[in-house]
Amino acid sequence: MDNVFAVIMNLFMLFNFIFAVFVVFFERRNPAVIWSWLMLLTILPGIGFLIYLVFGFEGRKHIRFMEKNRNDNLLKEEYLKKILRIEENIDDYMAKHFEEEYEEETHYQDIFYLNRVSGKSVLRSDNSVTIYNEGTSKFEAMLNDIKNARDFIHLEYYIVRSDNLGKHIMKALAEKAAQGVEVKLLYDGMGNIFNAKNFNKPLIEAGGEVGIFLSPYSIRLNYRNHRKLCIIDGKIGYVGGLNIGDEYLGRVKRYGFWRDSHIRFEGSAVHDLELRFISDWNFASKNNINLNERYFPKIHLSERGINMQILSSGPDCKWNAIHYGYFKMITEASKSVCFQTPYFIPDDSILEALKTTALSGIDVKIIIPAHPDHPFVFAASISYIAELLNSGVKCYMYEKGFIHSKFITIDDKITSIGTTNMDIRSLKLNFEINAFIYDEMITKNFNESFRKDLEDCTEITQEWYDSRGKFFRIQESISRLISPLL
Repeated sequence: MDNVFAVIMNLFMLFNFIFAVFVVFFERRNPAVIWSWLMLLTILPGIGFLIYLVFGFEGRKHIRFMEKNRNDNLLKEEYLKKILRIEENIDDYMAKHFEEEYEEETHYQDIFYLNRVSGKSVLRSDNSVTIYNEGTSKFEAMLNDIKNARDFIHLEYYIVRSDNLGKHIMKALAEKAAQGVEVKLLYDGMGNIFNAKNFNKPLIEAGGEVGIFLSPYSIRLNYRNHRKLCIIDGKIGYVGGLNIGDEYLGRVKRYGFWRDSHIRFEGSAVHDLELRFISDWNFASKNNINLNERYFPKIHLSERGINMQILSSGPDCKWNAIHYGYFKMITEASKSVCFQTPYFIPDDSILEALKTTALSGIDVKIIIPAHPDHPFVFAASISYIAELLNSGVKCYMYEKGFIHSKFITIDDKITSIGTTNMDIRSLKLNFEINAFIYDEMITKNFNESFRKDLEDCTEITQEWYDSRGKFFRIQESISRLISPLL
């Protein structure tokens, strides 16, 4: 018996060694991520390689997602030729469009340019935007738009709960599908693994379609579609931090009041949201959507509207475009940087950018939750915030409930609002989507909501940090070590 046990343990150690070699020599990763996996393999020799196989091993990820990236670019080319009747390739078109829209020199022109090159994102200048700071008003507006839909409804969410709100929205979607409206719902497999088995049945029976983005039973669970978007008739778009579920209405006792940020917008930027949905749907579903002018109705606005770019990032993109956009915003700020995020685990570039900006005399403020939903993530967040205090960054914990809002503003000029947290998982692993809005009034509205949130916050001072208990110090140290894996 002892010999059998010894053989098993030796096999476990052999697997650990093989995976350690693989991580070091074959995976092209950030050194911090490599060291975190090596530490885990060393501490847990019996199961470390199994955890790595499920959550860390990339395998053929690059092949599969780069193929999706090529298909996404082909879809954009087809959009130009079939919908816009333009024969140029996507890069030439965007360069020309950019020059025509912004011939004059502006301080933030290089941010437009960066997003165009890294995210292949067209600058749209004919949009109107409505801001929501909590779930109730957002879902009321979305349900009203669903009710008035005439042609199609496309939704893509990380989480669609089978609770009261989820059932209410599913019923509304089923009613529209029964009326002949095209309804397609795409959600992440892992994010909805615990949903009721027949949750989608009413929608499917009414003629709607449901797609699952990456099966929850795949051996690799590290890649999640964190995007949250809704398009109605190609004229109305929604994007932001709110998933579909009762907690997002503040109805779950564990979280209490749920503070979030979401936008509803109209204009040609909705076309970019629709292109993203079609790309993701065609990747996840066998029943592909073919490009059709009905999905991209012409926009008729009497005057110039709000400037926006819709930017996506994730394993299906060549560049970490949203990450670069955040970095560029922070380093371009001349007066202020304000952002809210439920999880703060930045990489070295974002961390150094925040320090440098604050040390330059620019007002940098961060709000995170005081009552986290993931204790190890919270402890890791505090460890990073502690690094920022001496540089002059002001950090706050939101006490009123749970803050899930994900936006960053600079100088009362630019806002980025969407699904991206300020953590490594969002910036480099998840499928994300953000709207970059270049408008003073919209940015001032976001900054005003930020200032209002400060009234419900406790500042994280050096004195507060130094007074933390021994147990939290241990938790913080462990969490910091494994933070690249969180």
